[in-house]
Amino acid sequence: MAVAAAAAWRGLWRVGRGGPPRAFLAVSPLARPGCGSALAGRGLGTSPALLLAARRFTDKHEWIAVENSIGTVGISNFAQEALGDVVYCSLPEIGTKLNKQDEFGALESVKAASELYSPLTGEVTEINTALADNPGLVNKSCYQDGWLIKMTVDNPSELDELMSEDAYEKYIKSMED
Repeated sequence: MAVAAAAAWRGLWRVGRGGPPRAFLAVSPLARPGCGSALAGRGLGTSPALLLAARRFTDKHEWIAVENSIGTVGISNFAQEALGDVVYCSLPEIGTKLNKQDEFGALESVKAASELYSPLTGEVTEINTALADNPGLVNKSCYQDGWLIKMTVDNPSELDELMSEDAYEKYIKSMED
């Protein structure tokens, strides 16, 4: 199990740009409020927001929910638990144009740092300014109050390349095996 976990973290968390991880993080067996689930804290969780727009996930653990051609982007419950207590969020400026998989910022915790990647092509229309004073919102409410950016969706067909919630659950489980 330890070897499988180490391999999973190598693909998930890189400290510094493109470098190998310097620390492997333990995933809490308990879900955090706002991000929890019935799957021992590692699942996606459910929330009222889930009913409004289905989330799609990247293999780098970002999610996006699109409504009226605007996507709200955040990190998954699995990712926030792996990262630990977030102490700083580096986010792009409004108006920044992103291509799919472009790096757009970083999250830092007391244990590690992780780059953030755009799930789709578009332009940043809003950043979550609440994270400047309270970066822990990413941990407390990763699917609601802890969202990172909002962006236009320039190419809606890119959504088809992302994982559904069920597919993402299976992806997480495959990393643990």
